[in-house]
Amino acid sequence: MLANIGINWATPLLILAIYGVVRYFKSPKVTQKDSVNWTPLETVGITLAIYFGSQLIGLLLIYVFGLIGGLSQTQDNNWLNNNVYGQFVMVFAVEALTLSLLLGFLKKRSANLKTIGLGTPKIKDIGFVLIGFLFYFVTYLLVLAVLQRAVPNLNKDQKQMIGFSGARRGQLGLVFISLVILPPFIEELMMRGFLYSGLKKGLPIMWAAIITSLLFGLAHLEAGSGQPLLWTAGIDTFILSFVLIYLREKTGTLWASIGLHMLKNCIAFASLFVFHIV
Repeated sequence: MLANIGINWATPLLILAIYGVVRYFKSPKVTQKDSVNWTPLETVGITLAIYFGSQLIGLLLIYVFGLIGGLSQTQDNNWLNNNVYGQFVMVFAVEALTLSLLLGFLKKRSANLKTIGLGTPKIKDIGFVLIGFLFYFVTYLLVLAVLQRAVPNLNKDQKQMIGFSGARRGQLGLVFISLVILPPFIEELMMRGFLYSGLKKGLPIMWAAIITSLLFGLAHLEAGSGQPLLWTAGIDTFILSFVLIYLREKTGTLWASIGLHMLKNCIAFASLFVFHIV
C-alpha cells in the first residue's frame, strides 16, 4: 500500500534532507565557538541535504553550461556519462560543492574543520592506516563468508559503477584524482568528521558509529541507478566505516581514516585501471 502512494525506504531520508535544508539556513544563537553546536537530528538532516544538494546542483550546473556552450541534450548526456573529462568535471564539481556547503554551515555555527576532526597529521598515522587496512580486509572477508552461507543468493560478484570506462593512459591522472584523492578526503570530512561528531555529541558512541556506518553503506548501494542494489558494496563500506571511526577515535583526528580510505581506493584504482586484475 505504501508503494502505491509513492512511499518507499528512501522517503524518510528525503524528509530528513528537507529538514536539513531548513536547519542549514537557520542561524541559532551560538553560545560556544569552535565546538559542535548542532544536534544529532540536525546533523543527519544536514548531511543528507548536502549529499543530495551537491549532486543535484553540480549536475544541473554542468548540464546547463553544456547546453549554453552549444551541446545538444544527447551530446551533453554523453559527455557526462561516457567521457572521462566530463566525468572528472562532474566529480570535481560535486566534491567542491560538498566542501563549500560544509564550510558554509560550519561558519554559520562558528565552527571549523578542526572542530570536526581535521587536526594536525602525525607520522604514527601511517602505522594506523596499515593496521587498520589489514583489520578491515580480514573482517570483510570473514563477514562475507558468513553472509554467503546465511544468504546463498548474495551476489558477491556485483560490480560497483565507478565510471571512467575506456580511460586511456594519459587520462589516468584525472581518474586517480577522481577516485583516490577527492572522494576519500571529502567523504571523511562529511561522514567521520561532521556526521559522526554531531551524532556523538548527543548519542552514545556505539549508536553514533552505527548510524554513521549505516548511512555510509546506504550511499554505496547505488539506489536509483536502475540496477539491483549493490549489497556487497554496502556491506563493504559499512564494515570499513567502523574501522575508520575507530581510527578517528584512536588518533583524535581524521588523517588516519583519510589515509585508509585513500589506500583502499588506490588498490581498487590500480586493479581496475593499471593492472586490470578485475
